[in-house]
Amino acid sequence: MTAAMTGTDPNTATSPRQPETASPRGGIPRGLARTGPILFSYGFRPFFLGAGLWAFASMALWIAALAGHLPIGGSYGATYWHAHELLFGFSTAALAGFLLTAVPNWTGRLPVSGWPLAGLFAIWCAGRAAMLAPDVLGLTASAAIDALFLPALAFIVARELIAGKKWGDMKILAAVLFLTGANVWFHAAVLTGGDETIPARLGVSAFTVMVMLVGGRIIPSFTHNWLNRFGKKPLPMPFGRYDIAAIVVGAVALGFYTAAPSNPLTAIPATLAFAMQSYRLYRWRGWKTASDPLLLILHLAYAFVPLAFAAIAAAALDLVPTWSVLHILTVGVISTMIVAVMTRASLAHTGRALSASRITQASYAALLLAALSRPLAGFFPEHAMFFYSASGVLWLAAFGLFLIQYAPILVGARR
Repeated sequence: MTAAMTGTDPNTATSPRQPETASPRGGIPRGLARTGPILFSYGFRPFFLGAGLWAFASMALWIAALAGHLPIGGSYGATYWHAHELLFGFSTAALAGFLLTAVPNWTGRLPVSGWPLAGLFAIWCAGRAAMLAPDVLGLTASAAIDALFLPALAFIVARELIAGKKWGDMKILAAVLFLTGANVWFHAAVLTGGDETIPARLGVSAFTVMVMLVGGRIIPSFTHNWLNRFGKKPLPMPFGRYDIAAIVVGAVALGFYTAAPSNPLTAIPATLAFAMQSYRLYRWRGWKTASDPLLLILHLAYAFVPLAFAAIAAAALDLVPTWSVLHILTVGVISTMIVAVMTRASLAHTGRALSASRITQASYAALLLAALSRPLAGFFPEHAMFFYSASGVLWLAAFGLFLIQYAPILVGARR
């Protein structure tokens, strides 16, 4: 049940039987809910579904707004709404689905489910509704409603990590708290006419750090299990001191990028991070997994990490536009890794075979092409509209295919 989140082999791992509910100290009911909608029986179900639906719907609304057919975001501003909803709406839903499923396995405690899970999901939905028409309640009230979700998620994660004495995993909580601050800062900047690009970069950087942390655990572990099953050598290098150093250097480079993306000094840590992350990816032997798309996509998604650091260095030296870097990070690093994790975890946690169907593979291909095409608008400004349109259509195709394949799985019974 928890293999896709931890790196164990799902074909051999077993899961302990969970009681229906538990009421631990602290008042957070936990356990696999046996009554009520199956959607709220486990954290990945509502939040992966919500992430897929909002990724598709928010992009469709954005395209309609660009075409002049539909005003969105009200006085908050359509451009700001688009940036906010993809970064702090879609992406945070996927993050919640992952954490609410992974953290119980890290701690050995039971997962939040049932009404508490439904309540947390309702807070996320309320944020989406408030931001879609922020003038109904007022900009400040709408921003406040949206800002409730990440602190609530952080509280649950903190409570479980502390209760489970998993002090080493507190770095994930730190990234969530950075993301929480970035969301509040983004709202404040928009409402006061400040610079919203800094909190946007901070949010993107927090997500990227989480990709480096979690991806660096699960990708080599899954690859090791798969290669070992078929007797292929050499095996990926396990997580060690080099990985810690690569993450630290990457975090420093992202700090420079957040504060001063156009400063030539930013190119120094970014170039070092590019080299270290490239070698880190090489150590995982991803090319040997080409016959397993469900595993290969994790390596391809992580490949955008060193690519992003190379782009950060190039932008700092005024070789590429800084906003092209932002889209390499958001569509390439964050969104591609989100889809890679959501598809694998949805299959594993519902008792299905870890095999990528043609629909899943088509979804991967569309998102990879979207991630590659969107930044090209900065390199070929005379063809910018073509790349904008192509990336938007490819995004819709990727998440439309994801919903076709995985919506029935997420709301259906575990096999």
